[in-house]
Amino acid sequence: MTTAANYAEFAAREANGVSPAYERLALAVSRHRETLALLGALPPAKRQPNLLFAVVRFLGGPVEDPAAFLDYTVGNWPAVEAEMRTRATQTNEAGRCAVLLPVLAALPQPLALLEVGASAGLCLYPDRYAYRYGDHLVGSGEPVLDCAATGVALPARVPDVVWRAGLDLNPLDVTDPADVAWLDALIWPEHERRRARLRAAAAVAAAEPPLLVRGDLADDLPELAAKAPAGATLVVFHTSVLYQVPAPRRVAFAEVVRGLPGHWIANEAPDVLPHPGLPHPGLPHPGLPEPPGAALYNVLALDGTPLAWTLSHGQAMVWFA
Repeated sequence: MTTAANYAEFAAREANGVSPAYERLALAVSRHRETLALLGALPPAKRQPNLLFAVVRFLGGPVEDPAAFLDYTVGNWPAVEAEMRTRATQTNEAGRCAVLLPVLAALPQPLALLEVGASAGLCLYPDRYAYRYGDHLVGSGEPVLDCAATGVALPARVPDVVWRAGLDLNPLDVTDPADVAWLDALIWPEHERRRARLRAAAAVAAAEPPLLVRGDLADDLPELAAKAPAGATLVVFHTSVLYQVPAPRRVAFAEVVRGLPGHWIANEAPDVLPHPGLPHPGLPHPGLPEPPGAALYNVLALDGTPLAWTLSHGQAMVWFA
């Protein structure tokens, strides 16, 4: 897919109805030859809309007006390019815990959580947050994570977590204002509730920082997993991470994680991991039912078995298992 097509698709499938500002920016970039040429000189993984928009926000540039955004990006390209080459879209959305919770609560307790692509580790605290699935409330405290859940048996309580650790090529520190500022820049402009949720979740993590290890998702996973305490169920999980990983490394990671004791929860785009099952002729993702809408959905899977469609920030899930 060309860079222009990628930005046009982002506008139509991800930003439409979710962020008017980013929908406008993505469409503008998709039609702006000078910006597309600059992006084309970056490695493919560094051309994505979320990264460009977050970098401009982080640098203090305008993201509401497309013309001003394009002028700023072109006029300040050396600074924008430097940040895009060194940073990654480490969106640490605690709201994703809401779609993980039904699976985590159903596993043998207590749990030892190990998140791959952990960023600052905010998704390592599913036991510390509160959840609201319509009228069904679980847990207490802040932040309160809202999720529209369909077709799933909702848990009565949060899981019992006795150990939490994360693996990331570039772990972020919630006690470092610069790292928190980058996490804030990754939140889309209109999403003030997500911004408040980030602050609340960061306060939870800062009060008891998790074990975060800098390392590769396949090569360094077994060593970190071996540190999980005996008597706890090891759960390796990741959400919206593997799309940034080259396909051969995804295969290597899947082989490693399948060889570990415990369980594996994946919450990724449907074309990132292979899904078992009979093919569905005419559907874009063999082995999966038809998505519930035109939005970009992730697939929630346990030990390789697909369970549900989920929205990227954890705001909705449709169970089909």
